[in-house]
Amino acid sequence: MAPRSRRPFAHLKRVPIDAPEGPSRLTPRQQQILDWIRGHLEATGMPPTRAEIAAGLGFSTASSAEDHLQALAKKGALELLPGTSRGLRLRDVPGVPVQGTLPLVGRVAAGSPILAVENVEASYRIDPALFTPRADYLLRVRGPSMRDAGIADGDLLAVHRTAEARSGQVVVARLGDEVTVKRLKRRGREVLLMAENPDFAPITVDPRQGFAIEGIAVGLIRGGKGW
Repeated sequence: MAPRSRRPFAHLKRVPIDAPEGPSRLTPRQQQILDWIRGHLEATGMPPTRAEIAAGLGFSTASSAEDHLQALAKKGALELLPGTSRGLRLRDVPGVPVQGTLPLVGRVAAGSPILAVENVEASYRIDPALFTPRADYLLRVRGPSMRDAGIADGDLLAVHRTAEARSGQVVVARLGDEVTVKRLKRRGREVLLMAENPDFAPITVDPRQGFAIEGIAVGLIRGGKGW
């Protein structure tokens, strides 16, 4: 994990995000599509075609992708440009992180994707490339279970989105409807989530609980409570 509190974070500017209302609110599926498009843009430097969206997200046809894009355009999340197969442009809208910022995730609603609109409290002007690997979001730490790793209640954990993690890494993990920050430990086929506080017992993962890795910790911003 990257050294804690050694990056020049004191100058960071907070950018409030107002909760979208009514029909402009994105569904979890729409947020997933928007995240996929953003990832494609970051990886290739160009918008995806409808066929690429369909292939990447498992739609049966390119016209299905078009239907979703039209719905996102109506909600103001992107702009569709006529006359080109890559004619779409992301917009800076409430609840959608913009380039050069990281969304801050607070409490995660049960069963919702971690970056769903309802989970995002704010956005901070932090260059994701400050972290290695690149950070995708900030997570507000809840509770003292990782105290001895220097991760305190109220800190902001910088997280790289990934479904894979090595034994020994600090991870953001989902167990059923709960999201937790723990150190991953693999022992043969057994998977444990270890606290860094003797007051908390290890969690033995039961795959039937719906276990998933949401990301790995790549940095820490101290004292997020006061922001």
